[in-house]
Amino acid sequence: MTAQFSWPVRVYWEDTDAGGVVYHARYLAFLERARSEWMRARGFDQESMRSKDDLVFVVRAMEIDFRGPARLDDQLQVSVRLLECRGASFVMAQRIQRGDALLIEAKVRIAALQASNFRPCPIPELLNSELKSLVENV
Repeated sequence: MTAQFSWPVRVYWEDTDAGGVVYHARYLAFLERARSEWMRARGFDQESMRSKDDLVFVVRAMEIDFRGPARLDDQLQVSVRLLECRGASFVMAQRIQRGDALLIEAKVRIAALQASNFRPCPIPELLNSELKSLVENV
């Protein structure tokens, strides 16, 4: 399975301001959906991890570079690459593109927490070894 992952997103009215340009906070939702689908594509269902393993993943930190606007009806691709994996966190690089045009670049640190108390916890070994095998040396 390839480390690169891409998820399609269409821009709807609800994503835009009055001028038909995507509102900046909506990009966070696009990025989140792609990360969730990236996990699901690898066989790790987040609801199952929460209910069975007492594990949730949360955004710990994010850097975003807004390079260009997306507009109403644009068809976007949101990509995910894993850059780093530690015992209780990992770092992803994400991009949002419209065709060849790069609109957003983001670096996202994700932390593993116990769902019951929101305290940091180690990533389960099965998932951790899967993640480590996908880390890209960029």
